Amino acid sequence: MAASSAGGVTTPFLSIKRRNLHDDVSFLRFHCLSFDISAACGNSNRRSNFSGVSIGEDEGKRLLRIKKLGCCSSSESVVSKKRNGEKREEWSRFDPKKSSTAARRVRSQALPSPPFAPPPVRFHSKPRCIPRNSGPQSRDTPPKRDTGIANEKDWGINLVNENINEAGTNEDGSTWYRESGEEFGENGYRCRWARMGGQSQEGSSEWKEMWWEKSDWTGYKELGVEKSGRNAEGDSWWETWQEMLHQDEWSNIARIERSAQKQAKSGCENAGWYEKWWEKYDAKGWTEKGAHKYGRLNEQSWWEKWGEHYDGRGSVMKWTDKWAETELGTKWGDKWEEKFFTGIGSRQGETWHVSPSGERWSRTWGEEHFGNGKVHKYGKSTTGESWDIVVDEGTYYEAEPHYGWADVVGDSTQLLSIEPQERPPGVYPNPPPPPTDGASHLPPL
Repeated sequence: MAASSAGGVTTPFLSIKRRNLHDDVSFLRFHCLSFDISAACGNSNRRSNFSGVSIGEDEGKRLLRIKKLGCCSSSESVVSKKRNGEKREEWSRFDPKKSSTAARRVRSQALPSPPFAPPPVRFHSKPRCIPRNSGPQSRDTPPKRDTGIANEKDWGINLVNENINEAGTNEDGSTWYRESGEEFGENGYRCRWARMGGQSQEGSSEWKEMWWEKSDWTGYKELGVEKSGRNAEGDSWWETWQEMLHQDEWSNIARIERSAQKQAKSGCENAGWYEKWWEKYDAKGWTEKGAHKYGRLNEQSWWEKWGEHYDGRGSVMKWTDKWAETELGTKWGDKWEEKFFTGIGSRQGETWHVSPSGERWSRTWGEEHFGNGKVHKYGKSTTGESWDIVVDEGTYYEAEPHYGWADVVGDSTQLLSIEPQERPPGVYPNPPPPPTDGASHLPPL
């Protein structure tokens, strides 16, 4: 993960969307766009600078002259970059005349676009050049929502240097520190760790980052990262990620588990979000995935939970539950579940809404798939509509995860390469307890 100098920083703005009640999926979406940490130093190309204004040709030539004068080395000049396929959009307040166009855009996207949002708040600092051999610059940015669990290669875990303990002060008065070490325990436990961090001169912003790898004689291996930070506007964030390999105590089958937790909170309004993700895989194809999410923007809140379970032999279960509410008492949500095995299974769900006066509307539905091309569909709503029919229809479901055991093994090379301590002769991971009397060590008949 490449270090980047703390130039201009864009604070997040958060927004909420409620879809039309009659779209069958009535729930609140909450978006928090991430901060961008960038510095316009030593680049003559026409790019967007940290204030969101394009750099013209004259200014580009001036920056090029600065670079030629030796203000920055090529390895230290950093510009704000967009990831491939990533677009920045500024949302304006909702315009009813454009609602049909917005609706078409929503349907074409994996996540609905917010129809209204507070204007983004930005704060800037002048671009500065970081001298060579300085301390670590701020490497952390707030996590992005709905991004799941990143692969280990995206975390840039580097534990090559050991027993480091150093600190310093940058030219702008900000301070930094960097430490690393190694710990040992019972059953061959070994933990290598490294941490770094820093804060601005006045202490209004700071960041922390810690990496670790663990192992023991049982074959257990773990990689992990924890990051946190806050800025001068009071926005704060925290995230952690773990990846582990161990042997299941019941089946003795190798298993890899990954998890992530992320949260961010606005410093200028009652807004924030939290999400927890987990994935579990074993060598026989058993897979479990899930997520819990929560968000709030002033008087509106939303929740979302979903899960997937594959037994590795063709049986699959998926479910999701989303709901939202306002302080005025309005609530709405949507949930569904499906279970399938060898083409036979069922689906069922409910969409509901509760008004501030307590009046409830709901529509429930279900499907029974018999595996012979026949599907029984049924449902009803509180407004009196109902249906109960059998149709000729094909059955489609995913019996295997799109990302399974072979994929996670291929993406876990650093985890698998962890070298545990050498086990002394005659020492086993879990030695049996000593006998309590003088009886024979042989097991009972």
